Amino acid sequence: MNKKTIGALSAAAAAVLALSACGGGSSAESASGEINYWLWDANQLPAYNQCAEDFTKANPDITVKVTQRGWDDYWGTLTNGFVAGTAPDVFTNHLGKYPEFIKNKQLLSLDDAVEKDAIDTGAYNAGLADLWVGEDGKRYGLPKDWDTIALFYNSALATDAGVTAEQMADLDWNPQDGGTYEKTIAHLSVDKNGVRGDEAGFDKNNVDVYGLGLNGSGSGQGQTEWSYLTGTTGWTHTDKNPWGSHYNFDDPKFQESIDWFAGLVEKGFMPKLETTVGASMADTFAAGKSVINANGSWMIGQYTGYKDVSVGIAPTPVGENGKRSSMYNGLADSIYAGTKHPEAATKFVEYLGSTACQDVVASKAVVFPAITTSSDKAAEAFKAKGVDVSAFTAQVADDTTFLYPIADNAAKVDGIMKPAMDAVLSGNVPASSLTGANEQVNNLFK
Repeated sequence: MNKKTIGALSAAAAAVLALSACGGGSSAESASGEINYWLWDANQLPAYNQCAEDFTKANPDITVKVTQRGWDDYWGTLTNGFVAGTAPDVFTNHLGKYPEFIKNKQLLSLDDAVEKDAIDTGAYNAGLADLWVGEDGKRYGLPKDWDTIALFYNSALATDAGVTAEQMADLDWNPQDGGTYEKTIAHLSVDKNGVRGDEAGFDKNNVDVYGLGLNGSGSGQGQTEWSYLTGTTGWTHTDKNPWGSHYNFDDPKFQESIDWFAGLVEKGFMPKLETTVGASMADTFAAGKSVINANGSWMIGQYTGYKDVSVGIAPTPVGENGKRSSMYNGLADSIYAGTKHPEAATKFVEYLGSTACQDVVASKAVVFPAITTSSDKAAEAFKAKGVDVSAFTAQVADDTTFLYPIADNAAKVDGIMKPAMDAVLSGNVPASSLTGANEQVNNLFK
């Protein structure tokens, strides 16, 4: 399922959305109390602190306590909070997580509030609002941002290797020999003796700089690791998306792509999986130990914020189908079903989903907000900082995206696919071993 950016929202519609989010709706007239709001991205914390402060100024009977936790700690603590009844009133939600929350009745439906307060879901980039409607037809979140994948690269190291920005922008890939993408990765790899990966005598066991960084095995999604490649082959994670019930990790096209990807480790062009445990791919990049990093648009600020590192951003390579590809993900803010302040929480979620807040987020040049007009402002804010983000926005404009896989049993799927993919990336087994893992996954839906 591909998504593309819709036209700019009219000023009148945007004004209605902002007005309703700031208290025009009757559902929030008696709202009061302290709202606990959680998010995991430290880079976005300043923007949302500002949104919380602005919201309280306009709604003095409601205070907001913002808490940021790292990704792993975030989900573990949130899950425990659901069980203990101590979960935050409002929290940043993920497409890979919310189906399980719906099943466990841990989320508050927003349908009544959206209707009563006349929230215009057409203000968001095309398709984003629909992602947060569960199989039961109820809405469980208002979109906050969207993301795609591109290639960050160390432009100084690339230039030293004779690789130009034009060449980086024109890479191609196929699962048989890797195309110019693999040739470039090989040339950018350098061993301890200064020999490049495409030169005779390259020591793959003693590499100083890897052509491509590794973020992990990708588990069953491969969002930043390999999905931008498999997406060009016609392969899809599930039989349908959202709410698929049959996975396709046994597809020969997928396994051929993963064998190629794992082969980069064997050739010495990408780090061994075990060396990435507990390490940050971005920090390794900043240390000059990898040249290309495939990563998400939410990382723009971190990569371009490193001192003494010149960073370029290139689009993902073109596949045999003649197109680029990127997973398209969109976060939302949701309400804990057990909140003691449902009216105040609803009012705050509406505010987070309004132009009033999302324009603040846009001004920080960290992520692309979900509202189309705010997203455009974010692109301008990045440009003002000297950062060209077209490699990310073009995926949406050119309709070369596909959805993050949304399905039930996400935690159980990960429990099967992570060790299975780890084993392949570690070189212990071939990608054909994923056929057995795929059978286990599909048995979850029988």
